[in-house]
Amino acid sequence: MKPFDYYKATTVQQAVDLLAKYQDKAAILAGGSDLLGLMKDRIEGPKMKLPQHVVDIKGIKDLAIIREQKTSLRIGAAVTITSIISSEVVAAKYPLLVQAAKQVAVPQIRNVGTLGGNLCQRPRCWYFRGKLFTECLRKGGGNCYAHDGENQYHAIIGGDICAMVYPSDMAPALIALDAKAEIAGPKGSRTVPLEKFYVSPEKVIVRENVLAPQEMLVAVEIPASSQGRKGVFLKLKERQAFDFAIVSVAVSLASKGTILSDARIAFGGVAPFPLRSAKAEAALKGKELKGAVSAACAVCVDGAQPMSKNGYKVDAAKGVLEQALTSLA
Repeated sequence: MKPFDYYKATTVQQAVDLLAKYQDKAAILAGGSDLLGLMKDRIEGPKMKLPQHVVDIKGIKDLAIIREQKTSLRIGAAVTITSIISSEVVAAKYPLLVQAAKQVAVPQIRNVGTLGGNLCQRPRCWYFRGKLFTECLRKGGGNCYAHDGENQYHAIIGGDICAMVYPSDMAPALIALDAKAEIAGPKGSRTVPLEKFYVSPEKVIVRENVLAPQEMLVAVEIPASSQGRKGVFLKLKERQAFDFAIVSVAVSLASKGTILSDARIAFGGVAPFPLRSAKAEAALKGKELKGAVSAACAVCVDGAQPMSKNGYKVDAAKGVLEQALTSLA
């Protein structure tokens, strides 16, 4: 590991000031399971350099709190995945999020891994993580090796430029719950819907979210209106534990009587960002769930363009959604 300067921030303002001072040369440290792995493996590229300044935010108490508010539930960015699982208020009012949290890695990782880290982690693409592939587009090079290489785990939608898939389990669940991200920066704080927190490779190739170098994610807020909705999170993976999703799906439904008044569906593992399926949602709204399952599954990944080795993901996405909707029906 290359040497770096370590700072322990005790307030959000201290952390933001350090990020503003060092910009691209700085990185946020919380659980560290992703960042330290990249640093130990010395993963670099033309526009991706190892941080020279690491800002530890674990000492910022407000970031490690789950707080119920009048109109929302606020979860700090430094709250561990284990804390989300064990939270009585989350389990009682937003069980979909607990389902997703239980699918994150293994207990040892969940004990240290944080919500912010899970939402801001870097791609797991083996070309991005490989030392030999310095010209990877995501690292600022000029080539996506997956297009002509080993692409069985890569994107089937939105991967024309960069075929990585976004690995977060928490992101699809929170998008299905209509969550918002609170971001702190030198000019104050701003809030964006979580589905707009992520950016496509066409917009920005070297990062996955809207955070500027001097900004940090401080919390996620789930609206109280998402309480009482039927929801489920399912994850297809090769191994039963400690594996990233081949395909995952989060479904959140609201109904009036037997008719669905609203549906939110978000996929993981199929695109370079958590993918919300507007066509599948439209196929469900205004219908009885049992009679609309087939129609929703048929259009859930419309426009998919699988590569040489990942065509199976199209059927996998439809199958996982069918299982999710059937379980709710």
